[in-house]
This record gives sequence, structure tokens and C-alpha cells, in this order.
Amino acid sequence: MSIKRASVTELELAWFKSSYSGAEGGECVEVAEAQDAVCVRDSKVLGGSVLVLSRGAWAGLVGLAAADRTV
Repeated sequence: MSIKRASVTELELAWFKSSYSGAEGGECVEVAEAQDAVCVRDSKVLGGSVLVLSRGAWAGLVGLAAADRTV
């Protein structure tokens, strides 16, 4: 897995939240597709750090999250 710190101003991306995120805010992350990666950030800290994952690492993370519905 590759983790890279980048400012949001360096990345002009189309960020989106999951349809499972409520309109009231709370603890949400936003995701955006980059050329060869998937970027993740905290929706409450838009100017904060961005986690950049390879597409394979992102697929693995989503697969694990979908498999573990006990949380």
C-alpha cells in the first residue's frame, strides 16, 4: 500500500460521500478518483491530509469493509 500526503489544493478532484452518509454530518470520509489511485479525506477537514491508495489497495479495503458487517 502506498500512502502519500498531499494538500487538497494540489489535487483538483471530484470528491463524493457515500450514499450511506447522512445529511447531518458526523463522521464521514470523502473519496475521489485520481489517474491511477483513489484519494480519501476527512469530510470535516477539507484542507487536511489526503490518503492516496492504489486501486488494488482501495479494492481490498472496500472488500474488507463490506465483509465485516459486525461493526
